[in-house]
Amino acid sequence: MATTVWKGHLTFGLISIPIRLFTAARGEHISFNQLHKECHTRLRQFLFCPTCNRKVERAEIVKGYEYEKDQYALFTDEELEKIAPPSARTMEIQEFVKLGEVDPLYFDASYFAVPEEAGRKAYQLLLKAMEESGYAAIAKLCMHQHEYTVIVRPRANGLTLHTTFYANEIRQVAEYGQSDKVELKEQEIKLAQQLIESLSAPFEPKKYRDEYQERQRALIAAKLQGQEVATAPQPQLAPVIDLMEALKKSLAQKQATLKKPPARAVPAPAQKKVGRKSFG
Repeated sequence: MATTVWKGHLTFGLISIPIRLFTAARGEHISFNQLHKECHTRLRQFLFCPTCNRKVERAEIVKGYEYEKDQYALFTDEELEKIAPPSARTMEIQEFVKLGEVDPLYFDASYFAVPEEAGRKAYQLLLKAMEESGYAAIAKLCMHQHEYTVIVRPRANGLTLHTTFYANEIRQVAEYGQSDKVELKEQEIKLAQQLIESLSAPFEPKKYRDEYQERQRALIAAKLQGQEVATAPQPQLAPVIDLMEALKKSLAQKQATLKKPPARAVPAPAQKKVGRKSFG
């Protein structure tokens, strides 16, 4: 069951919409536990105070800001709660922008905004108006002791919210975007465009998968059955000497691939539950 991560009001003008936020996406991965090599017991991590030379319980922890070396100003949760901004409970729309003007580089986490029963009509009104106008909303949201600038946009008959990075959080790389010393031939550009066209396809998220995670599952299944797993093949990358020739060969290979029937998918090995057991 989905868990509410924020509850409050989304407002624009004098209209207030009670909503809940739910995490829209979460990465999945296979977790490997850390074990003691000698006895294969799972290791534990704990908090340790080097001054008192003992383990510290969670109830003994306070927050501190280091203003000088080893000098801390201490704060309680109640003190931090007192300074929480209005955006901790009310997400006020500050302005509307065209979504195409927002660089995806600024996007961080995504959430589904779901209205409470009392706010359904106002929610649908805002959704419909944004869909027809092509605008997305900019608002402020305080969550997890951090105030975010968020983008709210219509998607699949609902409002999706994206927290964004601030401009000062976007890193600068001196070498990025340096193209003044590169000269491109018109024919090279045309061939590259042809290669792009040959690789173009509608965006279908379901056809992409984490092949490394699939290989991890296969490795686990093989280990449980006492089998070896073959090393994954790696592409042989040759240095590009003649760019035009490389583009022509790439186009020829793509055209040849399109003529072949698609390969049949190999089903992933079934997983089985096991008790505590060690494998060499």
